[in-house]
Amino acid sequence: METAIGLVALATTVILVSAVCRRVDLSAPIVLVVVGIAASYLPFVPQTHLSSEVVLMGLLPPLLYSAALQTSLIDFKANRRPILLLSIGLVVFTTVGVGFVAHAVIPGISWSAAFVIGAVVAPPDAVAATAIAKRIGMPRRIVTILEGESLLNDATALVAFTTAVAASQHDVEAVDIGRDFVIAAVGGVAVGLLVFVVVGWVRRRLPEPVLDTSVSLIAPFTAYVLAEEIHASGVLAVVVAGLALGHMAPVLQTASSRIAESLNWATISFLLENAVFLLIGLQARWILDAVGNTELSTATIVSACVATLLAVIALRLIWVFPARYVLARPGSGGQRPPSRYTFVLGWAGMRGVVTLAVAFAIPLSIPDRDLLVLIALVVTAGTLLIQGLSLPWVVRRLRLPGPDSRGDAIARAGLYQQAGQAGLAWLEDNPEDDPREITELIRRRIEQRDLAAWEQTGMHSDSEETPSEAYARRRLGMLQAERSRVLEIRSQGVVPHEVISEVLSSLDVEESMLDLGMRRGEEARRANAEAVHRPSSLCVHLDEFRLVPAPDDPALECVDCVAAGTRWVYLRVCLVCGGVRCCDSSPERHATAHFRATRHPVMQSVEPGETWRWCFVDEISQQ
Repeated sequence: METAIGLVALATTVILVSAVCRRVDLSAPIVLVVVGIAASYLPFVPQTHLSSEVVLMGLLPPLLYSAALQTSLIDFKANRRPILLLSIGLVVFTTVGVGFVAHAVIPGISWSAAFVIGAVVAPPDAVAATAIAKRIGMPRRIVTILEGESLLNDATALVAFTTAVAASQHDVEAVDIGRDFVIAAVGGVAVGLLVFVVVGWVRRRLPEPVLDTSVSLIAPFTAYVLAEEIHASGVLAVVVAGLALGHMAPVLQTASSRIAESLNWATISFLLENAVFLLIGLQARWILDAVGNTELSTATIVSACVATLLAVIALRLIWVFPARYVLARPGSGGQRPPSRYTFVLGWAGMRGVVTLAVAFAIPLSIPDRDLLVLIALVVTAGTLLIQGLSLPWVVRRLRLPGPDSRGDAIARAGLYQQAGQAGLAWLEDNPEDDPREITELIRRRIEQRDLAAWEQTGMHSDSEETPSEAYARRRLGMLQAERSRVLEIRSQGVVPHEVISEVLSSLDVEESMLDLGMRRGEEARRANAEAVHRPSSLCVHLDEFRLVPAPDDPALECVDCVAAGTRWVYLRVCLVCGGVRCCDSSPERHATAHFRATRHPVMQSVEPGETWRWCFVDEISQQ
């Protein structure tokens, strides 16, 4: 019963603190660490010992798997050079560097024990960094690199830790280190691919969402245990399986299964990630008490903790700046990442759960073990508080651009347009004896979806309402009325519960899609950064008719709308003749009519702050 009460209290605290942090715009991981430290000194809070087995076997696999599912394999491959430099090179560099520092400041510590603490504090945890990054709007490439680094660096750190522990007990040759690393890497990748193949085979035969999600829940633990059984890297096995299954999800799973899996893993990740930071803080009191019983002086303990913390922060910065010279992408003309991007990448090196988990796994035979565990706690809490609290200020100070919501809206609309054309082409190639109204209904629905996406690229004022927004507003009102009626019928008990639930679920899915569309439109319109023109390699017409300065004329109007007495939604200008016409969300669609009449291929937006063009011939947009 005490365990159950403790788990409920833990989850409740996580939910309450996270909710408050979201409301007041604070970083939940950092606040949870502080709350945990404070709670560890309350008399009614029981002493909490976070064992390495619980973390490495119970928490790490699902956290890594959930992160890998959401990581783009394409982006991971595109940024593999910086990811490998950080997840392998930097971990080794930090292990050795911290080892030298520890050996210098801790009296009588052996070299092997010094390298043990170096391996413990080497791997950063990107959970806090990416949570802050997404909240404040850091560049996507930095977030991708941080996420990729956190997926692989744990494996390198665990191999380094195992090697250092073995060296403390007997002599270890360089050949043995190399062999262990190869076995861990190759074996982990092989097991991950095996789990991917097996889970993929099962998913094709179990399309039901409940069964599919159940398979997903056991996949990370299966991969981790199998890899560890053959002395390979369980971390790599989980990461490889998650990356592959996430990449192939649109092929292996049904839409319902993907939705169910995404929602389940989002909930699991939220609870586990935030619970970990609370548990980190709860370790503070007993670790300090354990160190207080040693013969080491307070000055030695403080100097060791502070020196290691400063070394961890400094070594990462020392590594990332020289690494810029080997990060130029092939075919980029040798262009290196800007120094301000590099500094932020170096500053976002907060430690987390793996550091403490590995610290608890330090054998009791290692001298000054309690001090080493305390150093791990100080490094974890110190990096979270120092770097975590200052990271938003650093990003603002360096003026790093965040994701371009307006550019995303344009890319999304273009993608919908091309997907819709592919769907209509399939419809034409596969005729059936359906009533003509069915085909026209499908066309209208695709057209409505595409127009809604294009309307999200606009900059109209809050007082104006696009056709899609009017539809969403009216349809949401209808859905509320429909749901109320279904609930009235449910209360009468005349319709089976299963039927009621199915109808309510369908209404919820439609409402969620409308809400998502409206939120995306609001985000795109709030984006104030000017779009940057990039030369197109997709369309000869966009290359021929380049971006031109938009007319600075508040009296711009669609002459055809004026003549017809209709109202336009957004205005476009023809880059051939300069004629201004209205977009396809407008009643008369004069921009498209202008193209059909003149065959002028490219039009550019003339709405305030917009600098994108559309090719009618190839149906491609370019920002």
